[in-house]
Amino acid sequence: MSFTTYKWTIERYHRAIDAGLFDDQPVELLRGDIVVMPPEREPHAYYNSEVGDYLRVLLGNRAKIREAHPITLPNDSEPIPDLAIVKPLGAVYLEHHPYPDDIFWLIEFSNTTLGKDLNEKKAIYGEAGIAEYWVVNLQDRALKVFRDLENGRYTTEQTFKTGLVSPVAFPDVQIQVQQLMNPQQ
Repeated sequence: MSFTTYKWTIERYHRAIDAGLFDDQPVELLRGDIVVMPPEREPHAYYNSEVGDYLRVLLGNRAKIREAHPITLPNDSEPIPDLAIVKPLGAVYLEHHPYPDDIFWLIEFSNTTLGKDLNEKKAIYGEAGIAEYWVVNLQDRALKVFRDLENGRYTTEQTFKTGLVSPVAFPDVQIQVQQLMNPQQ
């Protein structure tokens, strides 16, 4: 017996949101599939907020830091990364969520979703042309940095536990790795 699953387009997904279909549960769209997001616990909210504030200080008005807000990708995906560092386009974002060309880099804080973040989300972000993707592994206290896209795949993967890292879009900005895993401590 074969069966076909229903694939959502971004347009239909937006209509369903506007109709209130998902009001009671946080979801994201990944490759046409609606994925229920796990409830956010206190540590995850803390990292989002504190690291977002840290990056705002470092980047100033050169970028907008969006915490847990959707981005719109061409592969029928509208994920909700923990932090999206995007072009400061102001009212443009009243019309649409950031597109790949608007995104400098993305950060996910990962504990229970580590497998999803290192596999499915990494592939989706690479296919969409997101130049840089960081995963803060809260289990192992390590930062994974993915860069250098070729044919929709990241060809460089670096792991940091200490030291400084500079995003490709801002080579003059040095981010303390420890501040990503132990903010304000």
